[in-house]
Amino acid sequence: MLTSATRPQFHSFENGEKAVLPFSQSEYEARIAGLRRILEVEGAEVAVLTSMHNIAYYSGFLYCAFGRPYGLVVTADRAVAISAGIDAGQPWRRSAFEAITYTDWERDNFWRAVVHVAGKDRRVAIEGDHLTLMQRGLMEAFMAPVEVRDIAAATMGQRMVKSPAERDLIRAGAKAADVGGYAIREAIRIGAREIDVAMAGRDAMEAHIADTFPDAEYRDTWVWFQSGLNTDGAHNPVTGRAIERGDVLSLNTFPMISGYYTALERTLFAGEVDAASLAIWEANVGAHELGISLIRPGVSCAEITHQINAFFAERDLLQYRSFGYGHSFGVLSHYYGREAGLELREDIDTVLEPGMVISMEPMLTIPEGLPGAGGYREHDILIVGDDGAENITGYPYGPDFNVV
Repeated sequence: MLTSATRPQFHSFENGEKAVLPFSQSEYEARIAGLRRILEVEGAEVAVLTSMHNIAYYSGFLYCAFGRPYGLVVTADRAVAISAGIDAGQPWRRSAFEAITYTDWERDNFWRAVVHVAGKDRRVAIEGDHLTLMQRGLMEAFMAPVEVRDIAAATMGQRMVKSPAERDLIRAGAKAADVGGYAIREAIRIGAREIDVAMAGRDAMEAHIADTFPDAEYRDTWVWFQSGLNTDGAHNPVTGRAIERGDVLSLNTFPMISGYYTALERTLFAGEVDAASLAIWEANVGAHELGISLIRPGVSCAEITHQINAFFAERDLLQYRSFGYGHSFGVLSHYYGREAGLELREDIDTVLEPGMVISMEPMLTIPEGLPGAGGYREHDILIVGDDGAENITGYPYGPDFNVV
């Protein structure tokens, strides 16, 4: 009989059979080997990873926190996911390695499970950009580490260069994004609400992903479809605004496949485009094409940025640039992950190398009251190769196809 004295603080729950993961066992073992090399360089004995993106990258398990802590403990000979009891056997099924479930019958059982695997008085590596002050205090209280090293940047560096299998998955994601883009274009009507158009794109992508990846988990695929003033920001939520003739439109599809993010973003116009708007749109398309031509191994993110800046400055448009010109792809989402070391910005000196995946996405935002007011953005995904880059986005950009 289970009593308050015999309830476990943590336990194994190997329920059912292991699931088919997005990558092979050897792929995950190679990633863990890379992490252990990072630990060796940093002089750490054990890693306690806590972010969604790193836990998914190294184990295959993508958690849903809902306010609970999760972890992946990696030692010299073990890799163990630490998950909450609410998930039952799913973390074990979706992990390439071991899994331990902690219970909520006693506060801080998560850290007791971590100590069970990692031990105390050790040199511990953490993600300094993710572990909160509160959880760091608990880590130090329970683990009594001799030393704490931050390996967030090093793990990001490992993730930035994609394996062949990752690149194949990203290509599939780009194709799914195109599917959503075409569905959105077909759904655009004068008088249609943003939300109705967005749902058409999302539904098309989810059906395509389910058909293409029958063993995957399906979650987090989404669309931002914006019109008129709502196009001024890249991450503006969908609204119930009805499309009007002459509106600038922004199509943004984001398929998610096993935690891997891809995207398609396009400027469109409803019915017709005025001359001032067309001039801004064509300038942004010109910057987009210039940027695509600059992506190749050996060039730095800052160099690419400066050249696109010069293109806009020559046309007196640089002041309308909204953000950097592109970013990395991989295990990331709008609410987790970000490979900030691979972004096309002035302050990023990372040099492109084969295996990196990066977007080209210039955006101009013209304020209300000025000719051509609205947001203009094009977005393609490129895989850096040995000599140049492969553009894996298929949906057309520019006025010839996107005045709908």
